[in-house]
Amino acid sequence: MHLAWLELRDFRSYEDLDFRPDPGVNVLVGRNGAGKTNVLEAIGYLSALRSFRGSPDGALIRAGAAAGIVRGGFDRAAGEVRVEVEIPDGARRRVLFNGKRPQRFATVARELPLVAFLPDDLGLLKGGPGGRREYIDDLIARLHPSAGADLAEYEKALRQRNSLLRAEGPAADSLTIDVWDERLADLGSRVFTHRLRLLDRIAPVLADAYRTVGGTEELTFTYATQWMGTAGRETSREPGDHIPALRDALMSRRSRDLDQRTTTLGPHRDDPGIRIDARDARTQASQGEQRSAALGLRIAAYRALESRHDRPPVLLLDDVFSELDPQRAAGVLQLLPKGQVFVTTARDDEVPVEGRRWSVHDGTVT
Repeated sequence: MHLAWLELRDFRSYEDLDFRPDPGVNVLVGRNGAGKTNVLEAIGYLSALRSFRGSPDGALIRAGAAAGIVRGGFDRAAGEVRVEVEIPDGARRRVLFNGKRPQRFATVARELPLVAFLPDDLGLLKGGPGGRREYIDDLIARLHPSAGADLAEYEKALRQRNSLLRAEGPAADSLTIDVWDERLADLGSRVFTHRLRLLDRIAPVLADAYRTVGGTEELTFTYATQWMGTAGRETSREPGDHIPALRDALMSRRSRDLDQRTTTLGPHRDDPGIRIDARDARTQASQGEQRSAALGLRIAAYRALESRHDRPPVLLLDDVFSELDPQRAAGVLQLLPKGQVFVTTARDDEVPVEGRRWSVHDGTVT
């Protein structure tokens, strides 16, 4: 699968852009602020239907325009897949997938697998557990729709329990909370096991990718909870086995939850960590090791999606090579897939890879 064409109208810095990329490697070269990342953001938006920068839709509209439009066509063995999105200023966006409104946006991401590496990915290593939970859950949902539904249902049940706690506080009816605790225990145990199974699946690829980009030690995920301790290989991967533990933990925390008017433990508070041998990658790894580990995480996601869909995802690499030493850059080259790749850089000589070069300048890509 590859992106065959991209059209932008009043999207970010682009008033009008028609881009026909190469099905292989595409290197976008331009000064900082020229709009290279905006192109990658548009490509990513066609798959995820959200900005990989975390920006709200309104921020994607070119200043002074009434609406932003992004369209694209992906060539697959079964024919072209077309995505069209109109983002009106102050109104709900309109999404068409092959000319029809998709019943679920998650369907688009599953049909159009894409992986992006961004400079902000260092936050997966340096930041709190929320970013790592999001990485795991996003990959789960894209690999397994039923597991993604469990994640969504857990979040829904959590919001409803928290709504009750906020409204009622210590006066909340205990029988009603019992019902929500049972629901959270059931769904939370599923989320927990989905996460452990995903980490089992990507562990070999993650370790291999890290070594390829210059690491000499073992890169692994850890998984700590407030209700089960630290999960290891001996921890059951069967959802039903963990319902009693989560139910009991919720009961033991009930008085605190009532006082704080929120749910203070569960999978939404779990702490996935990353270790380089015995060292915590967040606090005890060098900048180069953290960057290599972040690349390893994205390559692991890429390989998992490629295996699941039996076709290579589109790969976006935003300013990857500028911070890499020659050894790590050579390792990245070994990991580049045979599918379509987009690379941005301010200096062409920093990207030691063959491919079609594109000049990005003043709202044009040539």
